Amino acid sequence: MIQDRIRTGTEESVNSRAAVRKPPLAHITTALLAVVSLVLPMVLDGSQLSVYVLLGLAGTVAVGLSLLMGYAGQVSLGQASFYAVGAYTAGLLSVHGVPPLLALAAAPCAAGLFAVIVGVPLLRLRGHHLAFATLALQLITVSLVGEAEWAGGAIGLQGIPDMSLFGFTLTEDIHYAYLAWAVLAVTVVLARNIVNSRSGRGLRALATSETAASASGVPVGRYKLTVFTQAAAFAGLAGGVYAFYVGYVAPGSFPVLLSITYVVMVVVGGLGTVWGAVVGATAITLLVQLLNELGTWPGMPDFAPTVLSYAVYAILLIAAVLFAPRGLVPTLQDAWRRRRQP
Repeated sequence: MIQDRIRTGTEESVNSRAAVRKPPLAHITTALLAVVSLVLPMVLDGSQLSVYVLLGLAGTVAVGLSLLMGYAGQVSLGQASFYAVGAYTAGLLSVHGVPPLLALAAAPCAAGLFAVIVGVPLLRLRGHHLAFATLALQLITVSLVGEAEWAGGAIGLQGIPDMSLFGFTLTEDIHYAYLAWAVLAVTVVLARNIVNSRSGRGLRALATSETAASASGVPVGRYKLTVFTQAAAFAGLAGGVYAFYVGYVAPGSFPVLLSITYVVMVVVGGLGTVWGAVVGATAITLLVQLLNELGTWPGMPDFAPTVLSYAVYAILLIAAVLFAPRGLVPTLQDAWRRRRQP
C-alpha cells in the first residue's frame, strides 16, 4: 500500500515541478507561514510551547523522511534510531565538557556516519524487506543503548546542560521554540534545493524505476546511500536539539511508535512534496497531543494513549489511501488549480 503511494506521489511530483518559477501565491503563503511561526511562540503558554518545540523537531525528521520515501522511493521504519543517535551524541559530548554548539553540530554528523555504515548492507534490500530491516535497526539500536553503561544504560543519560549559542544560554521554552523552528527552516531550504537540483531529478527517476534510472546513467547505489544519509542527518540534528531541550534522554524516549509516527506524517501530508511533510507533522503532532489528553481523562486506563494512537494512525492511513491518495498538500493543490481554471 505504501509502495503504491510512493510511486504515485513521485510520478505526480515530477509533473508538479515542470514549471520552475513558483506562482506569487506560493511566495505569499511562505511569507505568511514564516511570520506565523515567529509570532506564535510569543502567544503560547508553557505546555503549548512544549508541543510547538516537538512539532518543529518532528517536522525536521519528516522532511528528511519525505526525501527518502517520497522522492527516492525507499521505505524506512527506523528513523527514530537516527533521532536517538543524534540525541545521545549531543548529550554525551556536552556532558563530557564539549561546548553545546559543537555537540549539536556533531549530532547530524554522527547520525549520518551511522547511516553510511548501516546503509551499505541495508540498501541492497528493497520494498518491505528494507522496511523490516530498518525497523530491526531501531530495535537493535535502542537495545544496545539500553545496555551501555557509558550512555546511562536503561536509566538514561542525565545532566545534559542547557544549549548556548554565542554566549547566550537557552533556558526558556520560547528559546528552544525558535531554535527548533530555525532548524526546520534550514532543513526545508536544504531539502528544496536538493529536490530542484540535478540530484533531485535523479532521485525521482530512481523512485519510478531503479532499472530505468540505472540505464539512464543514474548512479543508483550512490544516490540511495546519499539520500539515506541526508535523511538520517536531519533526524540526528533534530535529536540533538531534543536532548538539550529535555536535558535527559533514555531508550524509552525513542519507541518504535515514534518511527511509525514519522511515516504517518509524510504519508498523510503528501509523499513527494517537502511542504507535505511539514503539514503532516503539524497535523499528527497536534492529534497526538489531543489523544494524550483524551487518554488521561478520569476512568481511562493507563494504556489508553498508546492504543488510541495506534488505532488513529491506522484509520488515518486507510482514509488517506481512500480519499487523498497523494496526501493533503497535493490534494489541496489540485483543488486550488481546478478552482482557478475557467
